[in-house]
Amino acid sequence: MTTIFILIFLLLLLFLRIPVAFCLGGLGLFLLILKGFPPVIVPFCLFSSIDSFVLIAVPLFLLMSNILLKGDISKDLFTAIQSWVGHWPGGLGVATVISCAIFAAISGSSVATAATIGTVAISEMTQRGYNRPFVLGLMAAGGTLGILIPPSIPMIIYGVITEESIVDLFLAGIGPGIFLACLFIGFCFLYAKFGKGYEPMEKASWKERRDTTLLIIPTIFIAAVVIGGIYAGWFTPTESAGIGFSLALILVFAMGRMTLIKLKEAVHNAMETTVTIFLIIAGAKLFGKAITLYRIPQEISGIVTANILEPGFFILIICLVLLIMGLFLESLSMLLIMIPVLYPSLAGLGIDPIWFGVMFVIMIECALITPPVGLNLFVIQAVANAPLSDVIKGVWPFILIMLATILFLWFFPGLATFIPYKL
Repeated sequence: MTTIFILIFLLLLLFLRIPVAFCLGGLGLFLLILKGFPPVIVPFCLFSSIDSFVLIAVPLFLLMSNILLKGDISKDLFTAIQSWVGHWPGGLGVATVISCAIFAAISGSSVATAATIGTVAISEMTQRGYNRPFVLGLMAAGGTLGILIPPSIPMIIYGVITEESIVDLFLAGIGPGIFLACLFIGFCFLYAKFGKGYEPMEKASWKERRDTTLLIIPTIFIAAVVIGGIYAGWFTPTESAGIGFSLALILVFAMGRMTLIKLKEAVHNAMETTVTIFLIIAGAKLFGKAITLYRIPQEISGIVTANILEPGFFILIICLVLLIMGLFLESLSMLLIMIPVLYPSLAGLGIDPIWFGVMFVIMIECALITPPVGLNLFVIQAVANAPLSDVIKGVWPFILIMLATILFLWFFPGLATFIPYKL
């Protein structure tokens, strides 16, 4: 009964639109005081929640993505890929997805990926006659690849919470990330065949392909260093983020695309996002400590293992709950609220925690593009200066594609587990 009251009270606070960090932290503090613990332990709890070497990767990856955004790297990336695939059926859509996948391998952030590629791709596609809701939906969904293809900020936080290997989580995201990108590309082909029409592009010359490709080689090199260095064991994810940030900074200054004013803006934007993330983490840590003292995770784990004997049924329930939560919670909040409660149940059901982490990230990808609070919806709305209704109209096919990916992942778990466990 205590568990139900706590969950109802948390939902009530969220519905009142109190910021998530303060909902979690305030409720956690109230529960601790109610249990008789002195409030003096709160500062130590808050400090310990962010006193982690691994979490340093978060601001570093955000800095890297913001610097590349200010340096207009996205335009070079999109132009180069467009020169190779732009003449294909739905070629600009294909170029958008591939650009998002490559930039995702650098930034680790969905919002940064959507904003960076969207500034270039949206105008290009609409000028070529692509249906506007399709363009906006594709861009919002393509941006979500930023938290699935490594490096991924949500995977870093999942690893911190569960103490699972972040390297294994990164590697597990490669297969599903490429698979999802391929499904998006397939949908672009279908749109080109059965859609309302668009203006095809002429095939680029070999000189144009060579010149544009040479321009993005340094960007590809940064992505290769960030991912390859982690996979090879040369450095940790945090060290990888630091190296990626340094290389991005050198690149934009060497290309003459960075000024001190732009650098200040990039640092300020990264700082704002970092503070938001860390406040939510701190609040969630306090709330997690409180519910652990009330034995809520253990109770829920016991209920699950006693009443749900089939792992598939458990995953189905979790997906339904996450879909509903995604209507009013942003992705990071879902991760920090749900994982401490669900993680203890995985061992009893024989569910691999690395596989579960990938599945969970795909589900919170859906939350990024589900109305009314999907963050990517607002990012694309702002970038395109478009009505929110157009963005919402365009994302539904991509939500279905993501859910289909979850289904495929259930029947073929090796899509996520093969690289970290077999290679």
